[in-house]
Amino acid sequence: MSDQPLAVEMRGIVKRFPGIVANDEVDFDLRRGEVHALLGENGAGKSTLMNILAGLYQADAGAVNVRGQAMAFGSPRDAIEAGLGMIHQHFTLVPSLTVTENILLGLREPRFRLDLARIDGKVGELAGQTGLAVDPRAKIWQLSVGEQQRVEILKMLYRGATILIMDEPTAVLAPQEIDELFGTLRGMTARGDSIIFISHKLDEVLSIADRITVMRRGKVTAAGVPAAGMTKRELAQLMVGRELLETVDKVVHEPGPPVLQLSGVSATSDRGLTALDDVVLQVRSGEILGLAGVAGNGQSELAEVITGLRPCSGSITVNGRDLANRPVVEAIDAGVAHIPEDRTGTGSAPNLSLTDNLIMKSYRTAPVGHGWTIDGVVARRRAEELKDAYQVAAPSVDTEARLLSGGNLQRLILAREISSEPGLMVAVQPTRGLDVGAIETVHRLLLEQRDRGTAILLISEDLDEILMLADRVVVIYEGHISEPIAADEADIAELGLLMTGSARSPRP
Repeated sequence: MSDQPLAVEMRGIVKRFPGIVANDEVDFDLRRGEVHALLGENGAGKSTLMNILAGLYQADAGAVNVRGQAMAFGSPRDAIEAGLGMIHQHFTLVPSLTVTENILLGLREPRFRLDLARIDGKVGELAGQTGLAVDPRAKIWQLSVGEQQRVEILKMLYRGATILIMDEPTAVLAPQEIDELFGTLRGMTARGDSIIFISHKLDEVLSIADRITVMRRGKVTAAGVPAAGMTKRELAQLMVGRELLETVDKVVHEPGPPVLQLSGVSATSDRGLTALDDVVLQVRSGEILGLAGVAGNGQSELAEVITGLRPCSGSITVNGRDLANRPVVEAIDAGVAHIPEDRTGTGSAPNLSLTDNLIMKSYRTAPVGHGWTIDGVVARRRAEELKDAYQVAAPSVDTEARLLSGGNLQRLILAREISSEPGLMVAVQPTRGLDVGAIETVHRLLLEQRDRGTAILLISEDLDEILMLADRVVVIYEGHISEPIAADEADIAELGLLMTGSARSPRP
């Protein structure tokens, strides 16, 4: 591998934003036919570096060479024409269009006459050659998440890309789909394609990468080191500059009485399709119930019906109080905390200050609220206390929430929700997109709440996270929930089969 020619060479890359140097003299190279993993904490500068390579940003200094030729990309189209394509963590597909129609979007050809049948054939042929099995005529909304990711890869390959930048490609995949993706990537590199793999999942990085580059605070701390022989501990220390705990300290104790109880709960999705079908669920005081599932099987709708964001049929009670189809404020008053999947759109008000975001659940009551007024001095003091206690890195409590990194925004949300002293916490994808240091913090805070007697419903697509934190585990598939099993008795392979519908478990 070491004698392979370079597909990409970046030297001395500098990129500045107001008040920060995102890339500080960064060197990076990618060889032909390899998977090169790029690691770093949130805010380390890796996304900025890849956005420069993909044509989304222009570097302030430095040079980019692709296959030995100097390049200066002014747009993503320039990068694609040079054979580079970036596949983002959040897919950019139009659900109502077919696979082929999505692949054609943005192309200059065909300009006047669209022969879909012929292009369907070309897409099907490309899918067969690359092992990316997908029906060219299927509409995107009919496909699983894993199949949608294949479409994203096909989009780039159809445009002639031989260098792929993949940002958190396994974030929404089940274990079997991850195995299929890795098989595809290995097939691509065997043909000579090159892949930059951005991920926070160190096990996956070590299993798929040939070389690894680690960034911290805008600089490279490890440049192109061979993955063979590296350990998770070594990688984590390179990323965060300190030792991390390899396991969490989960104290075994007997849970208390049921806090959350769902019986016969059904709900529809935004498209009017059945999202939850006769769900029965129970979460007890002092336990974490992990709910595993591939995205799109009803997890989001389940969290929304519990927290008052979506109508439903059936019974939902928290400590005996009926909350089905009740306003969100009643769920808050009943002691329900919500850590939503969408930190920006649902979990925070991006254009408001840290103070405003931190008092969103307490502004109606003393000492922050007094009738129709808010005591600004008390609110600010309270925000300062929470900012310090939860180590939210920001210049001041007047900083707008949109300026926070993903990890700090999640700390802000956790500070607000935990400080409300909830009896029930609904945590949806609480660590998605976070670096290993931030993940460790979130895990510790969730376990502390569990030990204080809070009932926690942990909804995650990361099986390792669920098995590490949960006391019991259930799987959701097409709106049905499996029978709960003890986490220490759970089998990852069996859970993966349940997540993809390949095995069935009776409902409780």
